Amino acid sequence: MLKKILLGLVVVLVALCGFIATRPSTFVVQRTATLKVSPDIAFAAVNDFHRWAEWSPWDKMDPQQKTTFEGAASGTGAKYGWSGNDQVGEGRMTIEESRANELVRIKLEFIRPFATTNSTSFLFAPAAEGVSVTWKMEGTNDFMGKAFSAFMDMDAMVGKDFDKGLADLAKVAEADAQKLAQAEAAKRAAEEAAAAAGGTSEAGQPGVEGAVAVPTP
Repeated sequence: MLKKILLGLVVVLVALCGFIATRPSTFVVQRTATLKVSPDIAFAAVNDFHRWAEWSPWDKMDPQQKTTFEGAASGTGAKYGWSGNDQVGEGRMTIEESRANELVRIKLEFIRPFATTNSTSFLFAPAAEGVSVTWKMEGTNDFMGKAFSAFMDMDAMVGKDFDKGLADLAKVAEADAQKLAQAEAAKRAAEEAAAAAGGTSEAGQPGVEGAVAVPTP
């Protein structure tokens, strides 16, 4: 009887391994949102890892996580590392390609709870209302990755985080745009005030034609 049970378990395990082996060897998760700002403002918030805490959905999962910044201040060569609770794990990101207002491509490396490397990109394209931002992650599935995807919907799980991140990115970018507009308006007002003051000063000074000739004794 025990032999039959063990044989049955072996058959089930073999069948399960066969099913897992048929799962896709690659995956892609992608979400797109339209932000009501110019491309340069949205790009700036993504191209600088120092600003990710303002909108990244994962930073909010563990406010106490340890973060490090290395390499370039922003753009190509910038590196960001994190280590936190079980929800965020540990890993690092490196910007491998940055094209102003068009693309930020990132090497995403997870160290804990499992080691894997994926590619993440942000694509920026002009849209009628502002800029279209596409957040995309793609990679390959080893056997464990295939097993995970067999029981978990990777697109739904990661996709909801992308949706939340893009929604928060929109809020941050729109706030940046408002601050920039206010700063530009204040600058214009100051320039106009300075010009008006300069014009009054010049108008108040007598010209050569208006000078009074003083007779010499």
